[in-house]
Amino acid sequence: MSADDRVKWDARYRSAGALAREPSTFLRSLDALLPRPSAATRALDVAGGDGRNAVWLARRGYGVTVADVSPVGLDLARASAAAAGVSLRLVEIDLECEPLPSGPFALIVSFNFLWRPLFRAFPSALAPGGMLVYLQPTRTNLTRHPTPSVHHLLDDGELRGLVVGLEVVRYEEGWFDDRHEARLVARKP
Repeated sequence: MSADDRVKWDARYRSAGALAREPSTFLRSLDALLPRPSAATRALDVAGGDGRNAVWLARRGYGVTVADVSPVGLDLARASAAAAGVSLRLVEIDLECEPLPSGPFALIVSFNFLWRPLFRAFPSALAPGGMLVYLQPTRTNLTRHPTPSVHHLLDDGELRGLVVGLEVVRYEEGWFDDRHEARLVARKP
């Protein structure tokens, strides 16, 4: 990721400010399917930005690491965690240049961040039985919306083929809240 990308995300988080954002409705819908957390259950929020999903997971008992390129986003995550009475481990990292934080993780969530080489890293970062929850818009989204750009979109039907070494538990692709997305839940055997 370029320095320009970091600046872009910092600016986006500054403009959003400390507005509390709800966790993903997709993630919340999976609550019964996710691994049951215990004191040592670790989760990783890839490109987790302001921590909206990480705080939700921490409130359920996960020890959550948020990995993101934006220090401004991570500051918002820290503030959201404090307001919710939970703690997060925050890692400022450029995932296009550096490896994922050390696992193993019982759960990895990655929403709206596309860096295809990460799919090779996900299986080794997951604990046996661990789950990957992934959501990303596809090119079909451009039929209704000019953003995100093609660079940040999956090809239609591509996501299933990117997941190697994991068992697909749930896969869906379609229009959700006026965005065309590919959504996946996969488990490490």
